[in-house]
Amino acid sequence: MSEDTAAEQHTASYDDFQPDPRRWRILGVSLVVGFMSLLDVSIVNVAVPSMQKGLHTSPATVQWVVSGYALAFGLVLVAGGRLGDAFGRRRLMVVGLCGFVLSSAAVGLAPTAGLVVAARLVQGATAGLLTPQNSGLIQQLFRGPERGRAFGLFGFTVSVSSATGPVLGGLILAAAGEENGWRYLFLINVPIGLAALFFVVRLVPGRSASSGDARIDVVGAALLGGTVVALLLPVVSVEGETYWPLAFLVLVPVLAIAFVRWERRTVRRERPPLLDVSLLRRVRGYAGGLAIGTLYFTGFTGTLLVTSYYLQDALGFGPLHAGLLISPFAVGAAVSAPVAGRVVTDVGRLVTVCALSVVALGVAVVAVFVPSLGPDHLWWVSVPALLVAGLGGGAVVSPNMTLSLMEVPPRMGGAAGGALQTGQRIGSSVGAALLMTVYSVASAHLASGQALRLALVCAVLLTLAALAMAVRDWRRG
Repeated sequence: MSEDTAAEQHTASYDDFQPDPRRWRILGVSLVVGFMSLLDVSIVNVAVPSMQKGLHTSPATVQWVVSGYALAFGLVLVAGGRLGDAFGRRRLMVVGLCGFVLSSAAVGLAPTAGLVVAARLVQGATAGLLTPQNSGLIQQLFRGPERGRAFGLFGFTVSVSSATGPVLGGLILAAAGEENGWRYLFLINVPIGLAALFFVVRLVPGRSASSGDARIDVVGAALLGGTVVALLLPVVSVEGETYWPLAFLVLVPVLAIAFVRWERRTVRRERPPLLDVSLLRRVRGYAGGLAIGTLYFTGFTGTLLVTSYYLQDALGFGPLHAGLLISPFAVGAAVSAPVAGRVVTDVGRLVTVCALSVVALGVAVVAVFVPSLGPDHLWWVSVPALLVAGLGGGAVVSPNMTLSLMEVPPRMGGAAGGALQTGQRIGSSVGAALLMTVYSVASAHLASGQALRLALVCAVLLTLAALAMAVRDWRRG
């Protein structure tokens, strides 16, 4: 298909668009599902010690409960988005929800660590089917300023699910007990998922006539999946103190180049690609948005994880206390994300530039002052600083998604959104591993507070790298 033909189809799809009167209710159901699947990325972090105790296993094995989910999640995202583009959002959400509910129950009831890890991998893969349907539905159901507001709510969901995970995890562990309370972190998904499934079947539209060719690029999916695994497997293995998978990193450029060449060949043969890589060159703002999102999540996810770990490891706080101390980030994100979504269509990339500057400022304040404070005086600095960082963070995700996908044709919305979220998942995994490794290595030679400061300086530098990309994109107009 030529670029002119694609542009004509894209314009026609806007001219023929008729808004669904139920679109906001559909979005609400979709965001509940998205919140549940994204929450399971971060809610487990505070439960690692209790899981190790309850399962009588090693820290490296328990770490795979956290990392295996992220690995399977990132592996499936783009393919899940493409399947939704081809076969309809409702079908993929039903399949994904059924798998997510069953695997959540399996994790919660599993008697051994090996079965927990296996079920967690399945849970991550089904979450990867669910999450890209959010951006795909927004592309399908909304246009103009309404799309910005919808992405604002989606950004709110992403930011708050990541930041409130430790708080909710701490609350559940405090209520159910630490030895087996971790099981309820997963079992709670069962009633919520079943309720969401009922509303998905009733409200979410099926495959439309404009969905296009339903053939799936299996070779492209295998090459992209191999690239993601080759990148993430070493990262999550380093977290578990196993280093031989680092050899897989040499395969990343080989598989990535093979994927790009195969996708270009698929387009030339007029077959539906897994992801049209020309989007990176042809669609304004998409490549920059992918880089900004990946760098931001690399810094932001690691910040919350290493701060929570420091509060528990060095200062002796319980999971709930540590979660509450970092919860101001979630409050700030909850306030700013919907507002940023409403103004982004008028202000443009400048929103992201200002937001990333605020995030860098908030994390820098934490890095400078928190390591020097004792437990009794910590909240004087951490609460306002993390609130400021959260206000900035909430205004990063939704505007970046809106601007990145603004000119992507709706027929590619799921795959394109899945690619953006794959970047976020890769950033989250790399950031968590990087900052925890910096903290662990530095702790062997420095005081815990100094180790935290060094890790947070790395987070600030990553945020500044995202800011540089945003400034570059803004100057290009």
